[in-house]
Amino acid sequence: MKFPKTISLILFIAALIFLAMHARWFFPYHDKSREVYWVAPDTVLIPDGPKGDLIRYGRSLIASTSSFLGPNGSVAHMSNGMNCQNCHLDAGTKFWGNNYGAVNSTYPRFRERSGTIENVYKRINDCVMRSLNGQPLDSTSKEMQAMMAYINWVGRYIPKKVKPVGTGIPDLPFLDRAADPQKGKTLYMAKCTSCHNADGSGQMNQFTNQYTYPPLWGDNSYNVGAGLYRVSRFAGYIHDNMPFGATHANTQLTIEESWDIAAFVNSQPRPDKRFKEDWPDISKKPIDHPFGPYADGFDETQHKYGPFEPIKKAREEQAGKK
Repeated sequence: MKFPKTISLILFIAALIFLAMHARWFFPYHDKSREVYWVAPDTVLIPDGPKGDLIRYGRSLIASTSSFLGPNGSVAHMSNGMNCQNCHLDAGTKFWGNNYGAVNSTYPRFRERSGTIENVYKRINDCVMRSLNGQPLDSTSKEMQAMMAYINWVGRYIPKKVKPVGTGIPDLPFLDRAADPQKGKTLYMAKCTSCHNADGSGQMNQFTNQYTYPPLWGDNSYNVGAGLYRVSRFAGYIHDNMPFGATHANTQLTIEESWDIAAFVNSQPRPDKRFKEDWPDISKKPIDHPFGPYADGFDETQHKYGPFEPIKKAREEQAGKK
């Protein structure tokens, strides 16, 4: 039996309407109140063949970086022994876990830190040199190509220039006081030592070839050029992810506790590797960038620990006069 062309057309249009209304079933994000929310793709969907193999290798490099590139790495010895996954949770797929969901959609892009348009290669090497306190990868190397393939695969369905809610690290409200390292130390000892130890040294896995729980300070931790060395970044990161088992929907730290723990951790010694080329326009430095010079007249201590609201207000007033 053949359907008349009119009925076929009606069925076709109905199918399109159904797909449009239920697009979230087919794509790893959904539109709610005009906001796009990040949902990680399932790794079982990584394709077969050479392309899929490269993506899977990239995921392995993210999850077990030290095994390949650490002090005893099978490919090179060029990093501090931490894994990319120690900062980008669940291989860069956890909601508000510093994930990679928006990398493919927002790069290349201009970044004030370098004062240049950066591509994904530059972004990956920034992490290698700062958070892993290591040496940059050759952009043509198999390892760089694999990590880029995986990161792009993770965010493949996000439209260009869209940054979904839940990607990266959440911004916490400023406190009406400075973040307090001493209060943070007390909280750290009560809530963080079971994974990261009282001396911040972290814990290695049973094979002692990579960290299950990373060092938060000391020679094997991220250096002072890393993004997490900014107290606001570390506070937002731990608020939605720490202690172990915490999520955005089920946090275990208050906002104040997060700021204070971040202040304590980032007051501890770590590799002092600075990048002189950072922030060529000093007026664009983040409010909590811990190193001067600054264009706003506030000192390094207040820029590191706060209170940040006076700095924000002064900058807004200064911008309003221009």
